[in-house]
Amino acid sequence: MRFRFVWIGKTRDARLRALVDEYLQRLGRFTRFEVTELREGTGRAGIEDESKRIIGALHSDGLTVLLDVEGREWSSPQLAAEVEKWQNGGVKEIAFVIGGPSGVNPQVAARADLRWSLSRLTLTHEMARVLLVEQLYRAYTIIHGLPYQK
Repeated sequence: MRFRFVWIGKTRDARLRALVDEYLQRLGRFTRFEVTELREGTGRAGIEDESKRIIGALHSDGLTVLLDVEGREWSSPQLAAEVEKWQNGGVKEIAFVIGGPSGVNPQVAARADLRWSLSRLTLTHEMARVLLVEQLYRAYTIIHGLPYQK
């Protein structure tokens, strides 16, 4: 199984970028992954341009998980169970999508197989990236029974 992380823009904050890189490196011990950073849209058409690029980056045979404040919430053990279910179910690729600051258009939301909320709190998109990769790493430590801070 492979993860694809699709998000708008680069992580500009060097400290957050270092955290994303650290957790991606750790995650790489358990699964393959690819990060697709898409160019930010500008002006009124920004969200539409970004959404077209997101849809263009998704593979038709993969599972798409949109990070969305209105999505389902999982505890870390529940996320680990989902990841294990995807692995055992033969899912080849899971794309985790984080839209731009203005969100995504309805076509991207409709394209998503699942909508996942990291928190009901408002997070910066850069912070959401850190939480996403950290929680996926944590899920694998739970699956493999490895010690990890609680």
